[in-house]
Amino acid sequence: MIYAVHINIMPLKELLDPQGKAVMSGLSNLGLRGVEDVRIGKHITLQIEAGSAEAAQKIAEEASQKLLANQVMEHFEITVAPAV
Repeated sequence: MIYAVHINIMPLKELLDPQGKAVMSGLSNLGLRGVEDVRIGKHITLQIEAGSAEAAQKIAEEASQKLLANQVMEHFEITVAPAV
């Protein structure tokens, strides 16, 4: 079965996010008020062929740990669903 796997990677909350700060400043310069904080991350979509959702999750976790995310500076969340 093919699974659609979505991986959201964000900087750790303890670390500064220079891109987020730049966007925050830009929003303020545009006169857009009320935005309290901006954090910029990555969203990665994988199509994984696996025997179960749990197997697809395991593959995505290994890919995230070994290649997609820098665990010293980032955390990741994985969502698995059958592909449409």
